[in-house]
Amino acid sequence: MYTLITGLYKQWTQKEEFYVIILGLDNAGKTVEINSTRLNFWDLGGQRELHSIWEKYYSECHAIVFVVDATDKERIEEVKETFESVITNDTVEGVPVLMLANKQDVPSALKVHEIKEIFNPIALRLGARDSKVLPVSALKGDGVQEAVDWLFVRLQRNRTNRPPIFRN
Repeated sequence: MYTLITGLYKQWTQKEEFYVIILGLDNAGKTVEINSTRLNFWDLGGQRELHSIWEKYYSECHAIVFVVDATDKERIEEVKETFESVITNDTVEGVPVLMLANKQDVPSALKVHEIKEIFNPIALRLGARDSKVLPVSALKGDGVQEAVDWLFVRLQRNRTNRPPIFRN
């Protein structure tokens, strides 16, 4: 009887945890709680010297958020190479990928349709996994809630492939 009560208590009080890695050139990390689920965002830094540590997080992540500075057109080839190296890593196969076209508050920023056009040849390698490109402005907070909502739905949908971690 004690085991049954303990099991029920844990089921009602434990929170599901999912880990999302944020990759790209410049980004920020944080934790978000939605109902009984905690989304932990790991900001891994975008400097080239830090790219070598990214792989250490791949096996633990439940989703990838790849941030693109939509105003930095000079580095778009570097961004494409980096994105391709991330999504072709076997460890993240089947993991949902969300690309955020950041700095949409700047009039000269590449729009989502332009980002999609640039990354389409690489994105074809994503196969059937969930992926999306969304416009955001980290400065103004525009698009952030939509991004979190998209992630939450995909994490729930992908739970058999990458189950959440349960913690009190």
